Amino acid sequence: MATFFGEVLSVYSRAVEEDEYDDLEEDNEEDAQIRREIEEKRGVHIKWNPEVSKAVESSEKLQCANLIIAVGPNAAGFISAYVLNSEGWAQVGWASLWNERSRSSSRPETAPQPGEPSCVFYQQKSCPSVLICQCTSYIAEDQLFQWAEKVLGCIQRRGLSVTLLSDSPLAEYKTPEYLNGSSAPFLRALKTSTYTGSLPCPLLEQPNIIAGLPAAVLSHCQVHRIPAVLFQCFTDVVHPDSLTMETYKPAFSCLSTSVKLEACPSVEILQKLTRIYDAQSNLYI
Repeated sequence: MATFFGEVLSVYSRAVEEDEYDDLEEDNEEDAQIRREIEEKRGVHIKWNPEVSKAVESSEKLQCANLIIAVGPNAAGFISAYVLNSEGWAQVGWASLWNERSRSSSRPETAPQPGEPSCVFYQQKSCPSVLICQCTSYIAEDQLFQWAEKVLGCIQRRGLSVTLLSDSPLAEYKTPEYLNGSSAPFLRALKTSTYTGSLPCPLLEQPNIIAGLPAAVLSHCQVHRIPAVLFQCFTDVVHPDSLTMETYKPAFSCLSTSVKLEACPSVEILQKLTRIYDAQSNLYI
């Protein structure tokens, strides 16, 4: 239709407009419902035992001076062999989640089954202000921020210091110099601006970057001005081995003396941590 001034106007049937609007509204509601279901399914759930839950509810936050987070098979193996091997630690909680690569068989309210990927929290019996998170499950990109927010949101920020241990393939380490197998494993550190402690290893050189859960936790600590340091171990092995685990020992010089390391873990414990992966990688088993 044209006006007297030559302007062309488009005319639509009101019935067609209403039908299209109704269809669009139904599609939007259906899409929103699908997004809600996906978000709920991929949510991160934190569960504490009754004693810790009461302490959190009474003070609204969990009192913690040192939070140690171990991410990856070698970092988690080091914690098992050198720290949790003693009887001075108790399991106090866990973080449960679901994604395409980490399909836990446990419900959020039940503890992870032995041997399955998980994020488990341990508390030192003699010094409850020391908390360890041993994480062996894969956390997807859309779950990283949520994990950091929920875990660190349960803990009192005042007086808190965070230490992260993480594995990384040697192939991801960028350097102008040639690296061979004899150069690995080695540690590099990355810290927040509020961390003032001494470091037992060099800082991570540019243009190297970190990713995954360590990056999410370190970013959260930087924003909220929580002193935190990451010790990244670059190794040429895929599965846990005793040499790579031992590389993390200098990192504990930055912690308080309340965290005791096992000077020489038993051979049985080290073999138990590595035998599972050896059997899975053997073509003839």
